[in-house]
Amino acid sequence: MKKYRIIYWISTVIIFLFEGVMPALTFQTDMAKEGISHLGFPEYFGVQLAICKVLGALALIIPGIPPRYKEWAYTGFGISMISAFVAHVAVDGFSAMSCFPLLAILVTSYICFHKLLKAKNSAVPA
Repeated sequence: MKKYRIIYWISTVIIFLFEGVMPALTFQTDMAKEGISHLGFPEYFGVQLAICKVLGALALIIPGIPPRYKEWAYTGFGISMISAFVAHVAVDGFSAMSCFPLLAILVTSYICFHKLLKAKNSAVPA
């Protein structure tokens, strides 16, 4: 279980940094606003997305959050990443920049989360 715990925390911290900290610090920059408008989204969507990403990242990184909320955070990030991929491909066409490996890191975190949750639940006597 130690291996899964290490992989979980490394992958979850990467998700936290890219999906929580970075949007919180950059969502009001001109480059972020330009990127949102380039994809055809209104400016308020960037603010909404940043708030949801920060809340989701906090749900993943804080240990005491119930598993159900973590599940919703994983789902939200998955939808966000797939939607971003589709938007980029639809507007700019497929390129190397379209494939950012963050979804693979999210899936790794999710799988390890469930392995640790299963081990925790089986260790508790009924």
